[in-house]
Amino acid sequence: MAGLALPSLVLMLVINGYPVVFAAVQSVHGGGLIRLGPLVGAQNYTTALTDPAFWSAARFTLVFTLCGVFGSWVVGYALALLTRRAFPGQALFRVLLLLPWIVPVVVSSMSWNWLVATRDSLLPELARALGFGNVLFLANPTLAVITVCVFKVWISYPFMMMMSAAALEAVDEQVYEAATVDGASRWQQLRHITLPVTARSTYISWILMAMFSVNDFATIYLLTGGGPVNATTSLVVLAYRAVFQDFLPGYGVAVSFIMTAVLVVVSVVLFRQIRRSAMA
Repeated sequence: MAGLALPSLVLMLVINGYPVVFAAVQSVHGGGLIRLGPLVGAQNYTTALTDPAFWSAARFTLVFTLCGVFGSWVVGYALALLTRRAFPGQALFRVLLLLPWIVPVVVSSMSWNWLVATRDSLLPELARALGFGNVLFLANPTLAVITVCVFKVWISYPFMMMMSAAALEAVDEQVYEAATVDGASRWQQLRHITLPVTARSTYISWILMAMFSVNDFATIYLLTGGGPVNATTSLVVLAYRAVFQDFLPGYGVAVSFIMTAVLVVVSVVLFRQIRRSAMA
């Protein structure tokens, strides 16, 4: 059986391994997209770690990821709890809640641009009507960061809701009945029963969403392009610009490898939490 699987394993290794190896080689060389330049060692990594633009992108990436992970988890978990018990129209309601995840991100970003992009968009007009003046959501750096983070939560909560709903199915209803008899409140049941029982699924969803958020290029680029004044430039957008606009693939790939290293560390920490929750 191992011999039958060997060709597929070799093919997967070549398909997935070659780009990684080539990227690693490129990260320690200069040159452009077409021709590999001279060996520069760790210079690309040093340049990235001493570049103010890198740290600005890193800060935004951290904020964006934390909002994407915990914001979407709070909303998704709450909706999973809300739709857990049967009620009229439950199936239709669940399908409607999944729409932000189902609809292509291009369509979603265009819809949000229609809502907030210009002073004549719906939300700026509403802000003027309420007496807030000209609120330009994508022209003000702080408002742009908030808008992008809210957009990320909006398109990500369905994934968290599905993960949470699947985990909640494993909670035995008799446990809640016993807790109710013992006088436990709804909050106590949530804190001491629901959250601990669903902890493994929660940690897994955090790992996956952290990866999705750090590597999320389309959400940011389609909504703001990384602006204004680079306020919403994440590390993946910075790497894209370095490779395809500034023609510095070594620097861009170095940024990507730094991102990967941080993600590996975060994943290891959360996987340890999964083991602890399994042993508890």
